[in-house]
Amino acid sequence: MKKLFGTSGVRGVVGKQITPRLAIDIGSALATHMGNLGTVIVGKDPRTSSDMLESCLISGLLSGGCDVKRLGIVPTPALSFAVRSTKATAGIMITASHNPPEYNGIKFWEKNGMAYSPKAEKEIEMIYYLRRFRRVGWEKMGTEEKHDSLSGYISVLAKSVQLTRKYKVVVDCGNGAGSVATPTLLRKLSCEVTSVNYRPDGLFPGRLPEPSPENLAKLCRVVKSTGSNLGIAHDGDADRVVVVDETGRIVPDDKILALVAASQVSGNNNIVVTSVDASNIVDEVVCGRGGRVVRTRVGDVNVAAEIKRTNAVFGGEPCGAWIFPSVNISPDGPLGAAKVLELMNSSGERISKLLEQLPDYHMNREKIPCPTVLKPKFMKIIPKRLKMEFREAIGALKIDGFKLNLEDGWVLIRPSGTEPYIRITAEGRTHERASEIAEKAVTISKQAINYIR
Repeated sequence: MKKLFGTSGVRGVVGKQITPRLAIDIGSALATHMGNLGTVIVGKDPRTSSDMLESCLISGLLSGGCDVKRLGIVPTPALSFAVRSTKATAGIMITASHNPPEYNGIKFWEKNGMAYSPKAEKEIEMIYYLRRFRRVGWEKMGTEEKHDSLSGYISVLAKSVQLTRKYKVVVDCGNGAGSVATPTLLRKLSCEVTSVNYRPDGLFPGRLPEPSPENLAKLCRVVKSTGSNLGIAHDGDADRVVVVDETGRIVPDDKILALVAASQVSGNNNIVVTSVDASNIVDEVVCGRGGRVVRTRVGDVNVAAEIKRTNAVFGGEPCGAWIFPSVNISPDGPLGAAKVLELMNSSGERISKLLEQLPDYHMNREKIPCPTVLKPKFMKIIPKRLKMEFREAIGALKIDGFKLNLEDGWVLIRPSGTEPYIRITAEGRTHERASEIAEKAVTISKQAINYIR
């Protein structure tokens, strides 16, 4: 069977991979998987295709006997919160996160608020492809109603953060789902908030959903010109957060991850989970606070599962997907924004000052084209070739792709779960060393792909 789910649900271009028929059948597959019992919470980001997918998904669910509670436009973490708070059986978020406007996607959530595991997704795939959908008669059709959990979500987040100072914050919502949550949350915390791109709009007229440096120039300018203490940006569904310091500079993702992770360590609650592609700066800063770092596969569902297994106090990825399990077991952009302010408040320092205290690591991220069908063969031969090139390696990690640890850095090669690429990440203590490691890995990888074609 063709794989339906990627690393973050089902995702693709609307009208090509993502169609009305697919959405109806996925809704039917979930209803069949649930045994036509229970309630499904459905939320969406503001993409132009989200209404269409919402209607189709709900049709599939109702025809299978499931009841539906419709949230409307909400951040993904608010959907996760609603599933838990209403004791629903499952949740569906309609979003393509950081992808361009022509994309959309569908992601399932367990009743505990965690994203569906790969095992559960495979069960859904089996039902979907075999088309063994359970249908009910007219007298047993599910019911559908609107439900508001957004105010409750924001209130819970506000109560979980303690601020004794007032801050000026600029929030770039990117015309996404964060528009309905983050500005309200920060005002509830007595912040003076300036909102940029704050109207939900599926055309994303202000900027593209990816909160990358090239898309955040306006945010940086506004932070500096208004004399604000902090800038915050989200992706399309606000499960990620990017930080801009008071000087208008984007904070490196691994450095802010290290700062936030270390700030959550206290006493016996000392385990932090991060992915294999995160910088060694996380280990150095967290261990310096008496914590311990556990590595896992890339993807928020893997981070969440490891948090649960190890009873960790925090989990996060370099992309800005941070999980604070005492509040929410989903990556939470609005909560992440508030936690950065709490870090500033407890330390009494500006973000730029906190960054000055951190060690320097340098990272290169590359990707090279590789047809998906060749990825298994590529990953079979690349470890040996990589070891031959980096004979100075001091250890290897195989939990996600192949990672070689070196005395002065590391290199990770892993196949993309959503695109026809091989991703290469290299880190060194200097720019030159990181570039040298990356260049070698790229050369070896290209040679390997040509070899197996």
